[in-house]
Amino acid sequence: MEHIVTVQEAVTAFADWMEPTEAELDAIEREMPLILADIETLDVQIALLERTPSELESRRARRARHRALAERAALANRAGAGEAA
Repeated sequence: MEHIVTVQEAVTAFADWMEPTEAELDAIEREMPLILADIETLDVQIALLERTPSELESRRARRARHRALAERAALANRAGAGEAA
């Protein structure tokens, strides 16, 4: 019988080199408004999965989608202007 063993140690998930770099943390911080807008959009979509939306809920869904699109455009514009590398 041949035994199968792992090549890496089990603790590599906690190794120092696995931590995000400062550049990665900065990128996440720059993208945070978009991340929050996407979360809001998902919250609205999840809330509306099991029922027909009312007019107010439809407006909320449209506002959430528009906010996410606006944040995507703003992030793309900043990246295009050279602010986000």
